Amino acid sequence: MPRPPAGTLQGMSTLTPGDADDLLARYKRAREARDVDAAMELYRPDADLRTDPFADHLAGDLAIRAYWNRLAAEQASVEFDAERAWAAGSTVLAAWHGAWTRRDTAERMRARGFATFELDDDGLIVRERHWTLERAVGTDRTFQPDPAPEVPGRG
Repeated sequence: MPRPPAGTLQGMSTLTPGDADDLLARYKRAREARDVDAAMELYRPDADLRTDPFADHLAGDLAIRAYWNRLAAEQASVEFDAERAWAAGSTVLAAWHGAWTRRDTAERMRARGFATFELDDDGLIVRERHWTLERAVGTDRTFQPDPAPEVPGRG
């Protein structure tokens, strides 16, 4: 899905609930399809991502692409849904839940979390933050596990 044309959002200080829903719909499509290119269209090249409050931040498109590549390589049968979204100034806030199958073990994971997405005037993510709780809930008996491929930067 292409980036929204410049100026389609109301501007940095006037995001609407519809803008929040649109961003989260594009995020959902990228996440569930494990489409790294579609995901990267959501971010500015100099964006900053922190996947956990205690994790190091990922700075720039190369680090963020590596993160999305790892998700795509390690997960299958991905689900993502924003339960509630808010627009506050230039920030989208979202309570969400999701699920995925670990490709190496067929273990089914469920997660709930909260995320913030700070956007620029063109609607691209400048800064993203997550607070997530995840838990294994069983084995996906419809999935045949395979060894996780080697992913650069994982170790």
